[in-house]
Amino acid sequence: MQQILKSVIVITFLSVMACGKKDTSLKIAGSDTMVQLGQNLVKSYMAAHPGMPASVQGGGSGTGIAALLNGATDIACASREMKPKEWQQAKAKGLDIKEYTIALDALAVVVHPTNKVTRLTIAQLSDIYSGKITNWHEVGGDDQKILVISRDNNSGTHVYFKEHVLRQGKEAKKGELNPDPIATLEFAKSVTYGVSSQAIADQVQMNKAAIGYFGMGWITKDVKAVAVSGDGKAFALPTAENTTQKQYPIARSLLMYVNRAAHEKAQNFIDFVMSPAGQNVVQAQDFVPVVPVKRSN
Repeated sequence: MQQILKSVIVITFLSVMACGKKDTSLKIAGSDTMVQLGQNLVKSYMAAHPGMPASVQGGGSGTGIAALLNGATDIACASREMKPKEWQQAKAKGLDIKEYTIALDALAVVVHPTNKVTRLTIAQLSDIYSGKITNWHEVGGDDQKILVISRDNNSGTHVYFKEHVLRQGKEAKKGELNPDPIATLEFAKSVTYGVSSQAIADQVQMNKAAIGYFGMGWITKDVKAVAVSGDGKAFALPTAENTTQKQYPIARSLLMYVNRAAHEKAQNFIDFVMSPAGQNVVQAQDFVPVVPVKRSN
């Protein structure tokens, strides 16, 4: 009986210790555009820092930021900036949020490889996504109804495309009586929504009438990126060089948000991401580094 009692005490003690043990794993969540990049950054980070487990989840920029504000993740990945409302929520909760630009990305507009269309203006893209243009022959393609695909509204990519392409960078001022009609455009009711960049790539690959968009890191031989022109500038493809030289009109920053009051594990990871080693991973994933790195052969 005494031996059994000792065993119970030992098991209870170990259970208490296990329950009190802090979770040392690093949690990263947010932008689907950045999932593969995040996974490869984590892989390189863990190789350089053995015993530092980390996980990466997608779900969209809004989901990642919400998780950070609720304490469910250590780092939020976002392909858009935090909204004023989100900053207010962070302040109300006493969080000290720091924003880091870790890479630049060109938002590629893609069609099926057999599509005759090779270039589109921002205005034409706006007309396609608002439903004004509905057939490929209106922009130099075959006589075929366009299947228009967008990211879902929880995606930072969706938000960026809506503001900079659909609404062409125009913004309606609060209380304005007669705003520019373009500034209030919404996606057409006929638009199909993809839950991830991969979902859009799959749909465009399978449908000759489709058009979609996602970060340039998702471009493969199974889809064709079209050259885009904005503000009367020359047409340009979504490449690292064109993004760096600001020739491609649909480019953005990729961001990571950290609560500076949280455990230092998050800051240690950010420091790695911003180091030459981390930025080499950024370049290898076909994004544009924000810190100079040696170009790989």
